[in-house]
Amino acid sequence: MRVRNKPWADGYIKDNQKYIVTDPEKWIGKWSQRFEKEQPIHIEIGTGKGQFIVEMAKKHPEVNFLGIEIQKTVIAIALKKVVEADLPNLQLVHTDGAGVDTFFGKHEIDTVYLNFSDPWPKKRHAKRRLTSPTFLDSYKTILKENAPVVFKTDNRGLFEYSVITFNNYGMYFDLLSLDLHNSEYMEDNVETEYEHKFSSKGPIYKIIAYFNKKED
Repeated sequence: MRVRNKPWADGYIKDNQKYIVTDPEKWIGKWSQRFEKEQPIHIEIGTGKGQFIVEMAKKHPEVNFLGIEIQKTVIAIALKKVVEADLPNLQLVHTDGAGVDTFFGKHEIDTVYLNFSDPWPKKRHAKRRLTSPTFLDSYKTILKENAPVVFKTDNRGLFEYSVITFNNYGMYFDLLSLDLHNSEYMEDNVETEYEHKFSSKGPIYKIIAYFNKKED
C-alpha cells in the first residue's frame, strides 16, 4: 500500500506521543510500561490504516496491542483512529517491521499478526516476504513458547510460499484455511480495511502456526 505523503502527518505524530512510539529500541523489554495494565502483548506487523488493531483492542481488553507500520502517512491515519478510540490497551509503533528482535525482548510477545503483507512476487525478492525464514527467526525469538503467528492474505502465491516456509521451518499448524470467509472460522474474524474491500473478489487464506506444539 502506497499513500501520498500528507504534510500534517509529522505534526500529528509529534502531538500524540501518548499513543505512538517512534523510538522502539528504547522500549525493549519494557513494552508493558506503555499500557495501563500488564497483560499479554499482541503485535501486528504492517498495521496499515489501523482498522484491525483498533477493533481487536476493543474486542479484547484483556490483551495489549501494538500496531507496527513503517509508512509515516499511513500510520498517521491509523493514529487518528487510535486517538479517537482512546483505548488503554492500544499503541502504535512507527518503525520498520523487519528485525523486530531488535526492539522486543526475548519471549516478550504473545502473538504476531501478519495481515495482507506485501507478497513481493518476484523470486529475487523472496527474502523480503514477512514469512521468509529470516523473519521467522525473529518471530521465534520474540514470541513466548506456545505463542502463534497468525497470517492472512488474498495472494495465493504468498499463501503457498508461507505454507512451505512454515512447514520447512518445523512449525505446527493449528489452522490452515483456503477460504476463510466461507468457513466456520469467520465468527471470530476481525477484518482489515483491505480485507473488507477485496474479500468479494476472491478467497481469503489464513494460517495459524506455532513454533512449538500447542499445549492442549
